[in-house]
Amino acid sequence: MSATTPIHLERPDGKGLASGSLGLWGSTVIGLASTAPVYSLVATLGFVVLAVGAQAPIAFIIAFVPMLLIAFAYRELNNAVPDCGTTFTWGTKAFGPWVGWMGGWGVAVAGMVVLANLAQIASVYFWSLIGFDLENNDWRIILVAVLFIAAMTWVSWRGVEIGERIQNVLLGIQYLALAIFVVAALWQFFAGTAPDPTPFDMEWLNPFGFTSWSGFTESILLALFIYWGWDTCLALNEETKDPKRIPGRAALLTTVILLFTYVGVTIAAMMYAGLGDTGTGLGNEANADDFFLAIKDGLLGPFGWVLVVAVIISAISSTQTTILPTARGTLAMGVYRALPAKFKDVHPTYKTPSFSTIVMGVVASVYYVGMTLISDNILQDSILSLGLAIAFYYAITGFACVWYLSLIHI
Repeated sequence: MSATTPIHLERPDGKGLASGSLGLWGSTVIGLASTAPVYSLVATLGFVVLAVGAQAPIAFIIAFVPMLLIAFAYRELNNAVPDCGTTFTWGTKAFGPWVGWMGGWGVAVAGMVVLANLAQIASVYFWSLIGFDLENNDWRIILVAVLFIAAMTWVSWRGVEIGERIQNVLLGIQYLALAIFVVAALWQFFAGTAPDPTPFDMEWLNPFGFTSWSGFTESILLALFIYWGWDTCLALNEETKDPKRIPGRAALLTTVILLFTYVGVTIAAMMYAGLGDTGTGLGNEANADDFFLAIKDGLLGPFGWVLVVAVIISAISSTQTTILPTARGTLAMGVYRALPAKFKDVHPTYKTPSFSTIVMGVVASVYYVGMTLISDNILQDSILSLGLAIAFYYAITGFACVWYLSLIHI
């Protein structure tokens, strides 16, 4: 189906999804789980510090501003057109089928890439937890990663309510682990037993303290990735109890909770480990892609496995919730004839996008296996480029909000 194929956006009488399944709490939990707060910190905190040093906390705050504005845009568009196609539907209504089609594929491709990475991280940490230090392209890593994708695809196919119940537990474990991390880090700082105790400095929150434009832009792109995922709340709008209001409120609440989470954990990590380029320092390039793994034993001693389990749970949790918006986006594209009609199939019992969900799981698995066999670096490079893809479809949504809402009020 090409971008020039006519897209018919007449409003059908629903898409057959399980309406009224989620309240504000359920939508917020799924939004938070989609961002995978523990995994996101593991994957980006070290690189943000390498890019901007002590300005890492303010980088997360600055990146929050456009995220908040885009969350407002999502909320207003959802209030006007509560449709699970989100960027695809709203971009089409505002600018025509070509822009909407590109935005819809932007969401799908970003979801597919990050699904592969999440599954790999979960598998690597799973084997590490039981004492195996394996290469990322080891067949055992690949096998367990594909099994994780398959399991979470089944949960997503089985129904949004069972997914919500699972996510309540998984998210609770993630935040418990983060609370343990912060308390332990600050305890050792004040006790003087931290490896490089560094007192909090207000300069860490100075927006004018950046010394490199390239470092600043890199940190913001990384921060876009660390916040990304809250928009899952909006993709489930047709399955909430109040489609016009609850998804938007959940999105705003999610972004605010993430702001305090990321800034709080970053400050605690800096106070505990410092910014040095050796040992457990946040400026050590050897720790950049896995800071928690580098400090877990020194911070928690025999309980260092808590952080490993938290990363596994975070990655698995986000694997399931990342399938939700992409499957619903392609469902909407099927309903509006931008994809083959098969994509609009909804399970008669579970009321989920059955074909779209299965396709998402299969494509992510094939992509993951293929990229891993070609090169171990491709997955990481693709993750680092995701910030641009995220910015692309968020920008379409932001401009669509201004343009579409201006037109209907003229």
